[in-house]
Amino acid sequence: MDDRKKPHLGTVQETLLIPLYARAVENRKEHALLRDARAEEIVASIDYDFERFDDLPSLTGALLRTLLFDRWVTDFLSAHPDATVVEIGTGLNTRHERVDNGHARWFDLDLPDVIGLRRNFFTDSPRRTMIAASVTDEAWAAEVASHATGPYLFVAEAVLPYLHEPDVRGVIDLLADRFPGALLALDTAGPGFFDTQEQHDALSKVEARMHWYCPDPARLADWRPGARVLASHTLTSLPEPLVAQLPLPYQQVVSAIAAQRLPQAEDYRLSLLRLP
Repeated sequence: MDDRKKPHLGTVQETLLIPLYARAVENRKEHALLRDARAEEIVASIDYDFERFDDLPSLTGALLRTLLFDRWVTDFLSAHPDATVVEIGTGLNTRHERVDNGHARWFDLDLPDVIGLRRNFFTDSPRRTMIAASVTDEAWAAEVASHATGPYLFVAEAVLPYLHEPDVRGVIDLLADRFPGALLALDTAGPGFFDTQEQHDALSKVEARMHWYCPDPARLADWRPGARVLASHTLTSLPEPLVAQLPLPYQQVVSAIAAQRLPQAEDYRLSLLRLP
């Protein structure tokens, strides 16, 4: 793409570029955690200094998180081929390109400026729709409910910790009220991670900051009686079948980090919640 035609970020949050760049860099490796040629194309098409993220350890963490969320979506669609997936805070995610089964209904939700950027690279289709709205806006939920049927899986990857707790509670309530029985995949930061974000290798390079931390994902179930945490993992306690599929160097990295028991690793969890 001609540099004069490259989209600029404007007010779009830089945090969405970190996992994008992680996938793009990984795609160039011989033994990659995942393949994402689309991410590499998008990085090359954006006017931004991605080199600030080069060689950051947290890029591996972002990839491991994505792998687990991809697995949850794949398992969900295997059980429910005609179901609906909603990417909350989709950013420049390419999960649809990686795991779509050819039948599911898919929605990509994010703020208007992010969707504006996203439309440079993606288009709507009969099964896939972009929605420009805040996750705290009830209107988007009505749109999804009127154009799709369940069961539903909502994927909120690297989104909810950046909201304030009242807004997070509002999102949980909205999903539970409009989509009872749905699944929600999300990440949560505990105090050990939250309190050190100024020193975080990637977050320290951008303006966005987390506003909500969750010491124990089980507390989310307390917000809505009947909700259940079906799975909860740290980046160093991923499901054994997933770890077994990692290239050997990455298995060694995960083991080394686990041995250090770093608060940044142990206080950050990836969870799958069943709404009541």
